[in-house]
Order: sequence, then structure tokens, then C-alpha cells
Amino acid sequence: MSGRMGRVRRSTREDMRLDDAARAGWLYYVAGKTQDEIARQLGVSRQTVQRLVSVAINQRLIKVRMEHPIARCMELGQAIQQKYGLDACDVVPTDPSVPKRFRGVALAGAAELELALRKPEPIIVSMGTGRVLRALVEELPELTCPQHRIVSRLGNVMSNGSATPFNVVVRLADKVGAPHWPMSLPVLAETAEERRLLHSIGPIRATLDLCARADVSFVGIGQMNETAPALKDGFLTDQELDALRENGAVGEITSFVYNAQGQLLTGPLNARVVSAPLPSPEAGRVIGIGTGLAKIEAILGALRGHLISEFITDEATAQAVLDA
Repeated sequence: MSGRMGRVRRSTREDMRLDDAARAGWLYYVAGKTQDEIARQLGVSRQTVQRLVSVAINQRLIKVRMEHPIARCMELGQAIQQKYGLDACDVVPTDPSVPKRFRGVALAGAAELELALRKPEPIIVSMGTGRVLRALVEELPELTCPQHRIVSRLGNVMSNGSATPFNVVVRLADKVGAPHWPMSLPVLAETAEERRLLHSIGPIRATLDLCARADVSFVGIGQMNETAPALKDGFLTDQELDALRENGAVGEITSFVYNAQGQLLTGPLNARVVSAPLPSPEAGRVIGIGTGLAKIEAILGALRGHLISEFITDEATAQAVLDA
């Protein structure tokens, strides 16, 4: 588990301090991590870890067991991480008053992205698109990171020629002062041959090369049911979605559709997807973000197929994933 996690409701610095103390205390007393390991995992100094553990004790967050809601989230995250061989799994509390909101996962994702962007050495950050990733970028503080490069993994043009409303690369690059490479192409080509021709254009080849060399990629996990974003946003018709479901489709990442085992479907749709090929967890960090019971099939497929190396979700979704 890595990065610092945002609570769904956080109104004061004291709340944030206690969250961090609870996290450090759990890692130290329950997970058995050393202070050096915790420092690396949280992206802070060893001295900061010592202070946080001390706060956890003084504030009575730790007795025989953790007396803090984050403890349950971390237990769920560790269980998912171990079950599916992830490098990390960050679980944020579910707000029972607004269970469909995803600000908590957006905050957790923003914390991970901020840690990556604060590194002095240049990195390549590739981004998917969607509602959660747009919310993630909005939670990110203003930074100055001209040494990094931001690149889009998929096209940002709708079928009617208008810009997709959920592209995040331009907004992210503006917030962090980094050069960016948008992919000014449709999400889907008319044919597989058109896709090949589009990918042969010089500037697009440069964008695809950056995607292939990304140090960290943030992608959303989309479901393939009646609530599918691809259906709502007009990229698929009801008939096309039904045909994909009959062929075993359960989820999509950057518009590539896969089955319950995380295998990409063969067929005309994936052959027309203009996105960069799915990032390989072996080449760089691939952080998948997904929340909501409608996404359980899609999340399970991504986990089983090792399409992501790290996962960010909320408590209710995490429990459903483990119960499935």
C-alpha cells in the first residue's frame, strides 16, 4: 500500500493529521512494517513516521486494535493486494450518506499523483480519461513540474468532432506546469485500417512512444452493462453493447474491452480503438481507479488479468470485490 489516503469528509488539518497517524500506526503495529519501510511507502521522512506513530499512541488510535475507521480500509486493501498480487491497494472510507460519490478515491488518486510529480527526476505520466480521473485532477494542488511529461493514452474527439468532456491531460498539464501530449484523434476509428493509418502519423507515433515508456499511468475501470460510460457517452449503441456482452465483455480500460479473466476480446471493436495499447504493469506503475457496485465485474476482470499493478477504490467496493 502506498501514498496517503484522503477521507471522504475532511474539514480540518487535524483530521488529516489523524488519518496519517492512523495509517502509520496500522503499518507499524499491525502490518509489522519498519519505520524505514513506512517512510518509503508514505513518501515521508523516517522522523515524520516516528511523530505519526507517537500521535497514534497519544491519541489512543491504537489499543489492542486500531480504533479508527481507516484500519478497516487498510485491512481490505491488504487482503485485495495479497489475493490478486498487486503492488498496492488503497481503500478509502465509503461515506454512507453519499455512497455514489467518488471524492474519496479522487483524493487518494491525487495524493498518489502528487507524490509522483514531486520527484525531481523527470518522469512520463500517462493518463486515461473519465469522470473519476477528471475529479482526481481537480483535487490536485497547483505544482510546478516542467521536468515531467504528461501524455494522453486515448483520443479526445467524439464521433461528431467535438471534444470529449472528460479528457484530463490539458487540465493536468496546466495545473502542474508540465509539457503535454494530447491525442487529437477520435476514440474509435471507422475501420481497423483507418486506425493503422492514424497511428502512422508522425506526431501520433511520438505520443504512442511516450505512452509505451510511461513511468506511471492512471486509468479508469469502466463497466460494460446498462450503466456503461461508453454507452452513456455515445460511443456504443445498445445493440453493440449487447453483442459485446454476449461475447463475454465485462469491462474496459481506455476503451479496450476485456472479459472476466482480463483478456482483450478479439473482434471489430478493439481493432478500431485508437488508444495506445494498454500499459504493461511490468514496464511501469499502472494505477487503476474504480468504485461502485456496478463495476464489480469489470474490476474483477482487471484484477484477474493483471491489467493494473495498483488499485484505488472505496470501502464498499473493496468488500464487494472480496465477497465475489
